[in-house]
Amino acid sequence: MTIYWMLLLAWGAGLMALLGGVIAHIEGSANTTGKRELVHGITAFGGGILMAAVAFALMPEGMKELNEWQLALMFALGGVSFAIVDAYLAKHGGHVAQFMAMLLDFLPEAISLGALFAASPNTAILLAVFIAAQNLPEGFNAYRELRFAQLKAKTALVGLFGVSLFGPLAALLGYIWLRDAPEVTATIMSFAAGGILYLVFQDIAPQARMRRHWTPSLGAVLGFIVGMLSKQLLG
Repeated sequence: MTIYWMLLLAWGAGLMALLGGVIAHIEGSANTTGKRELVHGITAFGGGILMAAVAFALMPEGMKELNEWQLALMFALGGVSFAIVDAYLAKHGGHVAQFMAMLLDFLPEAISLGALFAASPNTAILLAVFIAAQNLPEGFNAYRELRFAQLKAKTALVGLFGVSLFGPLAALLGYIWLRDAPEVTATIMSFAAGGILYLVFQDIAPQARMRRHWTPSLGAVLGFIVGMLSKQLLG
């Protein structure tokens, strides 16, 4: 397989976030109980996939390549760094946790896709499918979040399209510079994992809950199952 296939895979996985945003734009505001349950369920689904990404995609590489102190330091640094960023954003106009989590998740996994491509193209393809499955609900939730933060619909969609372009750039970076540097890749992934875990519990999980409704939270279970099965496919 050529490097152009790798770039196309990474971009296609990123475009799923834009597709999620388009679906959210078409769906409109959640103005009925059924719509609210759907939106909360999708939020929970995205949180479940993010947790699966931490458990099955990001941390295993860190645990394999880094020693205990390096692993703990980078994981903690990721959490603290994004707590600071989250607090700053809250002070200056609101939360964009879904958007931040999407970037945190997408970029290190796209880098990993590029690093894997040279050694195992089939594994890279499966990883691209995993990333795409995550990006669809994350794009849906990120679009709604950006609109809630008073961004125009066009601006939010352009932002999601811009995120998709980071995919091939990150994959190319991983392919050129990191395929022979597993420790650097593991450091990036461990940092991202700490930040994602903070964002899930600080901002995403609280948004998924509905009083006196119990089905939306099952979305988190479904999202984790998707991530878990993707890990099994990746071997």
